Amino acid sequence: MTKIGLLLLMTIGVVFGQTKKVVASDIQWWGYKIMKSDYSSHYGKLSLQKGDIVLKNNQVIGGSFVLDMNSIAATDITGEDQQKLNSHLKNGDFFEVEKYPTATFLITSVKKHPDEIYNYMVNGNLTLKGNTQAISFPAKIRIHNGQVSLVSNKFSIDRQKFGVNYKLGLKDAVLKDDIDILVKVTAK
Repeated sequence: MTKIGLLLLMTIGVVFGQTKKVVASDIQWWGYKIMKSDYSSHYGKLSLQKGDIVLKNNQVIGGSFVLDMNSIAATDITGEDQQKLNSHLKNGDFFEVEKYPTATFLITSVKKHPDEIYNYMVNGNLTLKGNTQAISFPAKIRIHNGQVSLVSNKFSIDRQKFGVNYKLGLKDAVLKDDIDILVKVTAK
């Protein structure tokens, strides 16, 4: 999303609702290999650079989030293996963070969802590596004393749709296309 788009969202929030700044976040990811082995999957963290949630009539109606792709890190391994994987995730094989240092998510709508725990469906546009795709995920949203808490259920994105692929020979064929994500944010 461009700076103009973020500015427009902020303006809309001021005119039509109330904008809350994200003050805490926890973003986790899981990636999988097709064949099972000791190293068949990895998981880790990703940091939020900044974010806002827009409320109207005490309901979430929008929001924008900027992800710091330089922060992507595996947490399931340590030492030299962790350093190698983190470097691998950041280079041209996957997220190309030098060229694409941030990713963005813009909430386009939030609708009631019949699940008892994850009672809302969050819809929006994720831009990753310059590719924008609509995604949706179930979330538990709570608004209390001026604070907004949004906790997603684990959801998947198809990395291939964003150009996140391991380009070395046939090795991409051993990786599942789905990356699982879990998001927790608090805004005040």
